Amino acid sequence: MTTDTSARQRIAALREQLRLASHAYHENDEQLIPDADYDRLMRELEALEAAHPELDDEQSPSHQIGGKPSSRFAEVVHAVPMLSLGNAFTNPVPKPGEDPDKEVRDFVRRIEEVLGRHDPVFAVEPKFDGLAISLRYENGVFVQGATRGDGATGEDVTANLRQIKVIPQQLDGEGWPQVLEVRGEVYMPRADFERYNEQARLHGGKVLANPRNGAAGSLRQLDSKVSAQRPLSFYAYGLGEVQGGQLPATHSATLAQLAHWGFPVSELCQVVAGVDGLLGYYRDIGERRDGLAFDIDGVVYKLDDREGQQAMGFVARAPRWAIAHKFPAQEQTTTVEAIEIQIGRTGAATPVARLKPVHVAGVVVTNATLHNADQIARLDVRVGDAVIVRRAGDVIPEVVSVIPDRRPDGTTPWKMPAACPVCGAEIVREEGEAVWRCSGELSCPAQRKEAIVHFASRKAMDIDGLGDKYIETLVDAGIVRGVADLYALDRDQLLLLKLALDTDSPQALAAQLGQHLQPEGSGDTLNYILRLDAGDSGWRAQVLSLPARFQWNTKKIATRWADNLIAALQASRRTTLERLLFALGIQHVGESTAKALSLWFGDLELIRHLPWPMFKRVPDIGGEVARSIGHFMAQPGNQQAIDDLLARGVQITDAHAPSAKLRAELTLANLLSDLEIPKVTPVRARQLAQAFASVETIRDESAHNFVTAGLPAETANALVAWLDVDANAALLSAAGKALDELLARTPEAGQHSDGVLEGKTVVLTGTLAQMSRDDAKARLEALGAKVAGSVSKKTSFVVAGTEAGSKLDKANELGVEVWDEARLLAFLADNGENA
Repeated sequence: MTTDTSARQRIAALREQLRLASHAYHENDEQLIPDADYDRLMRELEALEAAHPELDDEQSPSHQIGGKPSSRFAEVVHAVPMLSLGNAFTNPVPKPGEDPDKEVRDFVRRIEEVLGRHDPVFAVEPKFDGLAISLRYENGVFVQGATRGDGATGEDVTANLRQIKVIPQQLDGEGWPQVLEVRGEVYMPRADFERYNEQARLHGGKVLANPRNGAAGSLRQLDSKVSAQRPLSFYAYGLGEVQGGQLPATHSATLAQLAHWGFPVSELCQVVAGVDGLLGYYRDIGERRDGLAFDIDGVVYKLDDREGQQAMGFVARAPRWAIAHKFPAQEQTTTVEAIEIQIGRTGAATPVARLKPVHVAGVVVTNATLHNADQIARLDVRVGDAVIVRRAGDVIPEVVSVIPDRRPDGTTPWKMPAACPVCGAEIVREEGEAVWRCSGELSCPAQRKEAIVHFASRKAMDIDGLGDKYIETLVDAGIVRGVADLYALDRDQLLLLKLALDTDSPQALAAQLGQHLQPEGSGDTLNYILRLDAGDSGWRAQVLSLPARFQWNTKKIATRWADNLIAALQASRRTTLERLLFALGIQHVGESTAKALSLWFGDLELIRHLPWPMFKRVPDIGGEVARSIGHFMAQPGNQQAIDDLLARGVQITDAHAPSAKLRAELTLANLLSDLEIPKVTPVRARQLAQAFASVETIRDESAHNFVTAGLPAETANALVAWLDVDANAALLSAAGKALDELLARTPEAGQHSDGVLEGKTVVLTGTLAQMSRDDAKARLEALGAKVAGSVSKKTSFVVAGTEAGSKLDKANELGVEVWDEARLLAFLADNGENA
C-alpha cells in the first residue's frame, strides 16, 4: 500500500468518525466520544490534510462549524457567521527541552509580527462549556434567539430562551443600537445539574451525561414549558450584527457596555498583556476551575482592540485574533475491567467500575461510580466496555456513557449480586427505591462505625460520653468489632484511648505515658514506650494493647470521663425492649415502630424469630417495614450480635406476653393475606381460610381443589405457582407455626397482658432516682397506660420525683392522686415490670 493510499484511507476514516460524533453532539445532544478524543482526531485530520493538500475537501469536518440545524425548528440565517475558535493546548508531560506552551507563544508571535506590536493587549475570559447562542434585539427588545448550528444557519429557539430569567427581554439604560445581536453561552450550573440527576436517578428519569448536554437538550425542547423547568443560565461574551449605533473600540469595554444594558457578563473576564499575561490567567483560572459554579473547558484569548482584530482577519472557520486555550479534559475514554460493589457506612450498595487507568482532568482515574443498579441498566455498562469517564472538580469520577461500537463480543448484562461482598448478608432492594442495601447491619464491618454510633445514641442505649471520635478510634484499633464489645471495655483502655486522641504523635504519647503511668512491681515505663515503634499508621492500636501491669498517677490524669463512661455502659445493660429494638438499627424501624413492636409482641426472643408477614399485624407496619425487620433477623450475623449482647449482660426489663389486642388479628385469613400471594386478596384469603383448616392443607392442595373451594381459576393457578417455589412454601409453613405459637402465648381479652393500667392516663414530673423518665414511660405504657404531658381532670395519677414543679401543683389543685417513686417501683414489681 502506498503512503498516499494509506493517507487517503485514514483521512476518510477520520472524516467519517468526526462527522458521526459531530452529528450526535450538535444535533442529538449525545456524546459518542469525549471532547479530548474529538480534538485529538481533528488535529490528526488537519495534519494529514496539510501534508496532502491534494486530498483536502471543503466538506471535510476540519472546515465545518458545529452541526446542521435540526428540521424540528425554524431556520435562522446568521447575518454575521458564528465562527468557532482554534485551539491551543499545554503539554502536561513535555519532552526534555520542549516548550509545553509553544502553541500559545506561536499565537502571540503571529499577532506581534502582523501588527508590529510587542506584548499586545488581550481580553481574556473563561471558555464556557455550554451551548453557543445568538440573541437579536431591535430597538432594545428581544425578538429572536438562535443556536449556532453550522455557523451560517441556526435553529430558532426564541420561545425557550425567553424562559431563561437572566436573559433580558428589554435592554436597560439607553444608547443601544437599532439592531444588536449578542453572542453568548447557555449553560447549566453544576449544583443544579447534580440535583437534577439525583432526582432523575431516584425516580427512574433520564440522567444527563454532563452539564453541557443538559443545557443543549433543555434549550432544544419543542415544548418551552419543559425548558422552563430546567435550571439554565447565560453569559454574554461577544457581538454579531450591529446596526445604527456606536460601540467601544475594545472588546473589554464592549463587555462592560453589555453588562450596563443588562446582560450577565462573567466576573472572571480580565485584560492582560503578552504571553506572560495569558499564561498567568490560564494558570489562575485552572486553579480556580474546580470551585466554579459552572463547567469550563479552557480559557479564551481575544485581541482587545477591534482595529487589530480587523487587521488580523480570519481563516476558514476561525478568527486569527482569538484562540481557545484548553484545559486537561474532564472526560476521557477507557475500559471497564470489573464492576464491584462498595458498601457504605449506612449499608448502601454502590456499584463501582474498576477502570483501565486513564488521565482525566490531570488525575489518574482507576475507579468511577456507577451510582446504582438502575443507572447501570440505563447505560447498559458491561465488563469489557469502552466508556466515557467524567471527573469535574471534587466530584467523584463517574461513567457517563458507553461507546456501543467498541463493545467486545461475549459481554453480558451486569446483575446486582445477591450477597454483600463484605459480610455475606443478603443485599435487598426496597420497593420503589433505587438503592440496594446490605441487610447485615450489625454484622457488616463496612457499617460497623455507623451501627455503633446509632446504638450508643441517647434515644437508643443512651451511653453518655461515648462520642463519634472515640468510637472511630476503638473500631480502627480493632478493640470494638461489634456493639457487644462495648460492654467489655475497661477503665484502663479508655484512659489510654483518651491519651492517644489528645496527642499528635507516638513521640508525644510516649512523653505523656511517662507522666501518667506508674509501673508496678518489676514493670518499667520504658517497656511501654518501646511498644510504639510501629510507625504512625499503627501506633494507636499499639497503645491500646499495652500490658495491664501499671496504675494511673491520678495526680497527673483526670479519670472522671472514663469512670462516667463505664458507669453509663453498666447502666445501659438494663434497658427496655423498645430501646434495644431501636438501637439495633433495623432499616425503617424508628422509635415509634420499635415501641409498637414492644407493646404488641413484648418479647425479644419472639420478635427475633417471627417470619416477616407476622409483623404486618401491628398497626402502621406495612409490607416494606415488615420485610425489612424479617431481612434483618434472617441474617446470622445479626442474630449472633444479639446473642453477644445478651451474653455480655444486656437485659430487657419490660418483657411481657403479647398484647391481648393481637389475638383478634391472629387468624388464618389474615396470615394468608399478609403473605402477599399474587391474586390472593383479603376476600380470597377469607375464602381459603373457610375452606381449608390449616396451612399444611393449603400447601399440599391442587389448583382443582382451590377452584372447587370457590376460588377463580386465575387465583387458584397463581396460588399454586407461588407454592411451587420452595422458599414460598417454607415461608408459609414457618408463618403457620408462628401463628400457632402466638395464639398459645397471647392472652384472651381482659387478661393481664392488656394491662392493669388499660384506659388510665398517667403524668410523670420531676427527676426519678432509679430510672429515667423514658424508662418509666415505657414500662407504664407496657401495662396499658397512656402517658400524657400535662395534668387534667382526666389524669388517673401523677408520678412525682424530686424537684417536681407546676404539674405537681396542678395535680394537688385538681385532687389527682400522686405517687412517689417508691410506690411506682413497687407497683411495677407487682405487675412484672421490674426496674
